[in-house]
Amino acid sequence: MTRILLAIALLLASAVAAPQAEDGASLVPAFQREVDRRLDPPQEAQAQYAQLLEAALASAGIPIMTSQYILVLDRNPFVQAIFVYWLDVHASADRLRFIGASPASTGKRGAFDYFITPLGVFAHTLHNMDYRAEGTRNGFGIRGLGRKGMRVYDFGWVLGERGWGRGGLSPMRLLLHATDPDYLEPQLGVAMSKGCIRIPATLNTFIDRYGLLDADYEQALMEGRKLWVIRPDRTPTPWSGRYLVVVDSDSIGRPVWSPEPPAMTERGSPAVHAR
Repeated sequence: MTRILLAIALLLASAVAAPQAEDGASLVPAFQREVDRRLDPPQEAQAQYAQLLEAALASAGIPIMTSQYILVLDRNPFVQAIFVYWLDVHASADRLRFIGASPASTGKRGAFDYFITPLGVFAHTLHNMDYRAEGTRNGFGIRGLGRKGMRVYDFGWVLGERGWGRGGLSPMRLLLHATDPDYLEPQLGVAMSKGCIRIPATLNTFIDRYGLLDADYEQALMEGRKLWVIRPDRTPTPWSGRYLVVVDSDSIGRPVWSPEPPAMTERGSPAVHAR
C-alpha cells in the first residue's frame, strides 16, 4: 500500500511540474468567425511578419517569459495591415503562431497636425487607462472612434514624426481604436489617420472580448480592483498580452493579399478631419 501511495504521489508531482499544454492558436476559428474584415496573407508573409516581430522585440530588449498574444502593425503605405500572433514560449522553433490579419489605417503625411505612426514596441499598461467611445459625431458627421461602446486602447504619449512642415519629432497620443463604420471603416487599408491606428469594429470587439492586450488589466482584476472599462461578458484567455509592435516592411508595392480599398465616396471626404 505504501508503495502504491508513493507511486501516486510521484505521478501527481510530475503532473504539477510538467508545463500545461498550451495552444493559443485555438482562437483562429473564432477570428475567422467573428472578424468580418480580414486579410489572408500567405504563409511566406506570415513568416516575414513573425521575423519582424521577433526582431522588434529583441531590439527593444523585451524578453517574453510567458506565452501571450501580440499585435503587429505594418505601417507601410502599401500594406496598412494589423496582425494577431500568439507567442508560444515553450516552442523550440517557430514560436509565433498566426491568428489572423485585418486592414488598418495609420498616420499620413501632408497635413497639419498629422503624424506618422511611430515604429517600436508599445506596452498597454494601467498608466494610461483605456476608455470607450461615446459614439458622438464631430462637425463633419464623423464618429472618429466608432460606434458607442467601442474600446479605445491608450498607449500614452510617444514621439511621432510630424507629417507637415519640416518634419521632426513631437509628442503625440498613440491610440488603437475603431472608426466611423459608414465613412471610414470601408477605407481601411490606406494611411489616412492623424497618427493613431484605426482598425475594424469587429477586430476591436475581438481584442476586447478575449482580452488579447489585457494582461495588466486582468492582473488588476485579480487583485480586487474594479475597472469599469472591462466588458462584463468578456471571455479572457490564459494568454493575455500587452504589446503592440509597429513595423515597416519596406514594401514598394501593394501585395496581392492586401488590396487597396474602394475609392473614397464624396460623402467620405471629411475623413481627414477624424483621428
